[in-house]
Amino acid sequence: MNKYMERIYNGVAKENPTFVLMLGMCPTLAVTTSAINGLGMGVSTMVVLIFSNFIISLLRNIIPDKVRIPAYIVIVASLVTVVQLLMQAYVTTLYDALGIYIPLIVVNCIILGRAEAFASKNPPILSAFDGIGMGIGFTIALTCIGLFRELIGAGTAFSVTVMPEAYEPVSIFILAPGAFLVLSLIIAFLNAMHIHTEANKKVEKGCDGHCGSCSAACEERKEEQRKEEQEQLEEIPEVEQKKPEKKASNKTTVKSTGRKVTPVKKPNKKVEE
Repeated sequence: MNKYMERIYNGVAKENPTFVLMLGMCPTLAVTTSAINGLGMGVSTMVVLIFSNFIISLLRNIIPDKVRIPAYIVIVASLVTVVQLLMQAYVTTLYDALGIYIPLIVVNCIILGRAEAFASKNPPILSAFDGIGMGIGFTIALTCIGLFRELIGAGTAFSVTVMPEAYEPVSIFILAPGAFLVLSLIIAFLNAMHIHTEANKKVEKGCDGHCGSCSAACEERKEEQRKEEQEQLEEIPEVEQKKPEKKASNKTTVKSTGRKVTPVKKPNKKVEE
C-alpha cells in the first residue's frame, strides 16, 4: 500500500473521525435525522477538508507560527462560504435541512485538527489525500447513522419507503434522543468487537479500556496492583552480596585527559648510623 492509499485507509478505518477519534459530534448528532442529510453534510465537510488541507500545506512555510490558527480559520471560512453559496443555489432542499450547521463547518474540530496535525507538516498532494480519507470516513459515519435513524424512525431509506405498511415507526429515533441512542449502540458494538477508540482507550496501567466488562472497580484494581508490587519487593533480598573490590595496581593508569602517567620511583635513602 503506497502512502496515498494509506492516507485514505487511515481516514476511513484506522482513524475514522467519528467512530474512532470521536470528533465532530455536533453535526453527527444534529443533522443525521435522515441518510440524505448525513450524506450532504459529509460531502460538504469532505470538500472543505480536501481544499483546506491542500491550501494550508502550500502556505505552511509562509504562515507565521504565531498566527497559524487564525490563518487556518480564514482559509476554512472562505471555503465554507463558497460551499454554502453553491448549496444555496443548486441544492436548496438540502441547504434548508442542514441550516446553521453549514456555517459551523468553519469550527469543525476535524478540519482544524487535520490542518494543525497533518497539513501544516506534509506536502500538498499527500495532505489532499488525507482530507479525502478523513472526508470519506466522516461521510460514511454520518450516512450510516442517518440511515439507521431514518429506517427505524420513519421506515424509509433515502426517502424511499422500505418497511411494510404494518410497520409502526419508532419516532424517537428521528428526534434528538435518537442520535444519542444510535451512537451509543455503535460504540457498544465497537467495544464488544474490541476495537480501540477514544471512548475505550487505556487510562491507567492494568486497565484494558473496557470498563463495562471490568469485574472490579478501578480502586480495587489499584489496591491489587500495590499488593502485587509489594510482594515482589519482599521477595528480593534486602542486602546484596558486594563483589570484592579490585586492588589498585601499580600499573600505568590513564587519566581523563588520555595521557599515560607512569609511577615515579622514589630514591632509596641510606640510613646513616
